Amino acid sequence: MKRTIVLLTGLCFALSGLAQNDSTAKQKSDTIKIGGIIITKSGKNNDSDTSEVHVYRRRNNYKPTNLSTNWFIMDFGFANFNDKTNYDAARASGFIASDMGEEDFDTRGGKSVNVNVWIFMQRLNVIKHVVNLKYGLGLELNNYRWDENIKFEKNPTMVRHFASDTSYSKNKLAADYVTVPVMINFNFTPRRENGFGLSVGVSAGYLYSSRQKFKGGPGDKYKVHDDFGLNSWKISYIGELQLGPVKLYGSMATESMFEKGLDFTPYNVGIRFANW
Repeated sequence: MKRTIVLLTGLCFALSGLAQNDSTAKQKSDTIKIGGIIITKSGKNNDSDTSEVHVYRRRNNYKPTNLSTNWFIMDFGFANFNDKTNYDAARASGFIASDMGEEDFDTRGGKSVNVNVWIFMQRLNVIKHVVNLKYGLGLELNNYRWDENIKFEKNPTMVRHFASDTSYSKNKLAADYVTVPVMINFNFTPRRENGFGLSVGVSAGYLYSSRQKFKGGPGDKYKVHDDFGLNSWKISYIGELQLGPVKLYGSMATESMFEKGLDFTPYNVGIRFANW
């Protein structure tokens, strides 16, 4: 019996201690984080209702690594081209019909789009994380929407108008490339995760798919797969601008997208969704 009383007395003391600890635990400070600013409010002691407010700047714990990888980057932008075609020569060669001219190749700027899916990009430190080598691998997808009802024929390749009684609400030429970009990256704020910088370089793309797609009324769809005289390779000057969380990109090909006939030098501009 005495042993039981001793055990119960000890248990009471233990519970009393836990209660005191719980009361102390309730004195934990309240914390508010606003950007890089931290505001804390805490009680001075258990016998006073007064409190203290502390305001201080949060430290940036981001540390760049010598080699970092960014997976599945997405680009969304606009696709267009500089037209430097000699249309007299193009008509004489038979690549375009005799009744066609520059106005027949106007594009719908807001609907001619570029979408890139970069499987990965890597950034390799070269000089103190300020100068880096940036490279990757991905798919470059370009869609050119035509204003006029033009059709790219195959075997032999030539461009002509549709029949006069044919009208399509959608008429686009798609050119898709497997592309490898290589850039020199200048990171002006290497100790910040979303800082400021720019990248310049070149890319090499190989044409793996091209097609023309038409869409008219309900059920009226038409798609033709062919290279349509497009160059198999696309070499471009490329650039990237990082303004904090906002990242912009651009590219300009070094030569025409067509091997002959039409002299269209393609370019793309848009926004990039990436970690760096």
